[in-house]
Amino acid sequence: MTTSPAGLLARALKSVLLTGALVATVLAAAPATAAPAAPAINAVDFTGIVALSNCSGSVVRTANSLPSDPVLVMSNGHCVKFFAPGEVIVNQRSTRTFNLLDSTGQRSLGTLRATALAYGTMTNTDVSFYRTSTTYAQLEQNFRSRALELSSAHPTQGESIRVVSGFHRTIYSCNIDGFVFRLREDRWTWQDSIRYTSACMTIPGTSGSPVEDTATGKIVGINNTGNEQGQRCTLDNPCEVDQNGTVTVRQGINYAQETWFISNCITTGSRFDLTRAGCGLPR
Repeated sequence: MTTSPAGLLARALKSVLLTGALVATVLAAAPATAAPAAPAINAVDFTGIVALSNCSGSVVRTANSLPSDPVLVMSNGHCVKFFAPGEVIVNQRSTRTFNLLDSTGQRSLGTLRATALAYGTMTNTDVSFYRTSTTYAQLEQNFRSRALELSSAHPTQGESIRVVSGFHRTIYSCNIDGFVFRLREDRWTWQDSIRYTSACMTIPGTSGSPVEDTATGKIVGINNTGNEQGQRCTLDNPCEVDQNGTVTVRQGINYAQETWFISNCITTGSRFDLTRAGCGLPR
């Protein structure tokens, strides 16, 4: 896990002169049509990003969040504490604070204050959500910022992503290399984890960073760990386990946990209802 400092980024086109006149004639005769639109690339910056005392995080919402709902801050479960396997916390009082960054990451817009740890676990995934005293409407009006939306779609192999660290004020750019059936680290096992391509060389302090899809700007995962020393399934050295139980170690490769199944767990007032249809969080 990547939390503590100790433990803790055209081709030149050739024209053929002999066919130039013919091409010009065809173009002149053809009706004007718009060129195919290029795939949208979202300009990922530090909007909605927070820094914790030991981790990174982000201000998040669902597609159904209301302006009057309290802001949720998402980070890793291990940024709260090292949860025991099977342990889940729901709606526990908290007074934790978060430093909200501006879009450049160079300036603080102010402090968000938690009222509760709305949800936290390290079982199957590695995630925490804090409910704050600020509403989404106040976030926009008073802080001139906005929340990032949680995608409800499973990410895809090869998609372009950005991992945005509020702790280090750094954005890591890479692609999703693939998905891991089981990712095992020390006592914990996570399901269907995201494996980055090697370009995302995340480091200690990037735990809890949102993984943003560059095409939509939505969050598809949460950064949480990487294999640092090439060890097998130990702390800070996760290993991959496939459906047949085969273990693979990839030193220097980093991982995230998916978030697409979380939106259905969140209801009015930014509260978690783990019994709702489609909610994939452990109870």
